[in-house]
Amino acid sequence: MKLQRSGFLAGIALTAAIALAACGSDNTSEPAAGGNASGAAASIACASGSLTAQGSTAQANAMSQWIKDYQGQCADAKIDYQGTGSGAGVQAIIAGTADFAGSDSSLKDDEQTQANAKCGAGSTALNIPMVVGPIAVVYNLQGVDGLQLDAPTLAKIFAGKITKWNDPAIASQNSGASLPDQPIGTVHRSDESGTTDNFTKYLSKAAASDWTFGNAKAWKAPGGTGAKGSDGVANAVKSTPGSLAYVEKSFMDNSGLQGAKLKNGAGEYTELTPDSAGKGIAGAKVTGTGNNLKLDIDYNATTPGAWPAVLTTYEIVCDKGSSKAALLKSFFTYTSSAAGQASLTDLGYAPLPAELLTKVQAAVASIS
Repeated sequence: MKLQRSGFLAGIALTAAIALAACGSDNTSEPAAGGNASGAAASIACASGSLTAQGSTAQANAMSQWIKDYQGQCADAKIDYQGTGSGAGVQAIIAGTADFAGSDSSLKDDEQTQANAKCGAGSTALNIPMVVGPIAVVYNLQGVDGLQLDAPTLAKIFAGKITKWNDPAIASQNSGASLPDQPIGTVHRSDESGTTDNFTKYLSKAAASDWTFGNAKAWKAPGGTGAKGSDGVANAVKSTPGSLAYVEKSFMDNSGLQGAKLKNGAGEYTELTPDSAGKGIAGAKVTGTGNNLKLDIDYNATTPGAWPAVLTTYEIVCDKGSSKAALLKSFFTYTSSAAGQASLTDLGYAPLPAELLTKVQAAVASIS
């Protein structure tokens, strides 16, 4: 892996109230007897208090697991995370109504300025990449297994230029498949979504001449059907024959949907696995400064076996001055631990690459 510094998942609501066993703000607890939840760390340095957070639905399943693990050891903490979408999460951190936010896109310059101001003088709203959530292209097409698609074909489908499943552009990549003369029903996010932002970044970089709508959290291409939240998109595809959509792998897995193989920059049709997702993020460049770890992902990476459509969910949190800094630091110390990252693999996520993980842990350590 090479990380360079340039200058260096209808809506989902996840609410987890944590009421756990005997840890004070400065104490390190031992694991509860008889259990080590999903590979939880041998011990967690617990902190007391409560956190209110919201944002990315892409990381909702990850947050659910992490909160479950954390609750196995920390008694005096309460964490409420609601999957309202990345756009809502960013607005909440700017408004000061969330102790941290989850966003599948780092803060834009104007958002960064506003969030810094809300954090207070001398403080920075850190963008800390915590969850690698590969974006799956899911479909509901009876009798068609192992669908293969390249980025230009995907761009044309979502732009409404390819409308039938038996279009020659699809057939040429799927020799022997029985593709029906049936309309393709595309589904996209109706709410502002970092998943949409990252998926359209992928299309704009890997199919620049076929995707003319740029990238944004709001879906801008005409046509298709909108659904709220990652679970809403997955449910829409599951209930609609002939449909196609983008959604995080964890929601594909939970819904039992089929996922297409995507052609990467090395010319390979790649299956989506934690390993291929890890290879897809490995070439990302850190473009933020200091502990503000904004990433630039190479969607045309030529790494053999790499999955080309990946996203990183950032935890957006003030580095200094929060009255809840001890609990924020404690919780994120667990989520960025080797055990915390490993607990997500079976949920459809990929662990952060080692070099990036080291930088993430340093950023978490700076919270005070």
